[in-house]
Amino acid sequence: MNEIEKIIKEARSIAVVGLSNKLGRPSLTVASYLRGQGYRIIPVNPTLNDVYGEKCYPDLGSIPEKVDVVDIFRKPEDALPVVEEAIRIGAKAIWMQEGIVNEAAARKAEEAGLLVVMDKCMLKEHARLKREGKI
Repeated sequence: MNEIEKIIKEARSIAVVGLSNKLGRPSLTVASYLRGQGYRIIPVNPTLNDVYGEKCYPDLGSIPEKVDVVDIFRKPEDALPVVEEAIRIGAKAIWMQEGIVNEAAARKAEEAGLLVVMDKCMLKEHARLKREGKI
């Protein structure tokens, strides 16, 4: 089983960093889909109070529960501080969405033992695995 399959099959909670409440934004589209597939979505955005009626946290360190995956919807240059925070809270995986490539952040996460996916859409990968009958 590759990293993508492992994350999608084993994850239960996903902290979505940079989650927007605006319709049509990729972060909201992906989070809505994943929520519909049974994942616990934890919004992380310091400018919002809530998304879907779920409390929105200003940062990963403020989340009072276990986080399996940190799904990053931020500029590539903003990924490293998010990864460092994900390591501190004991997340199991980092997922950098399509268009987000930060080799230093990926290396740091891997060195800390986290699974890493970069430049891929979690919605598209979940849907693909579902089509292939793997989940």
